[in-house]
Amino acid sequence: MEVIYSLIPGMTFFGLLFVAILIWAVRKGQYEDMEGNASRILLDDDEDAMLVSTPEPGKKSENKENNKNGEPPPAHSDPDPR
Repeated sequence: MEVIYSLIPGMTFFGLLFVAILIWAVRKGQYEDMEGNASRILLDDDEDAMLVSTPEPGKKSENKENNKNGEPPPAHSDPDPR
């Protein structure tokens, strides 16, 4: 029974803390645009991503796997195959 004397003030403190955080979030505008992010995920961004990753004509690729001649590096063999 004596544990309830510490639980009631503790839960009252956490309840007031939760209400204070909720009021702060509402004042800062956290709940103003509830539909924006939900509908933004449905937009098709594939065309924009393709434009960014496509190299310009005449420009060399900056791929690190290519050597000076533009050829891929030779295959490395494992010296200790197990």
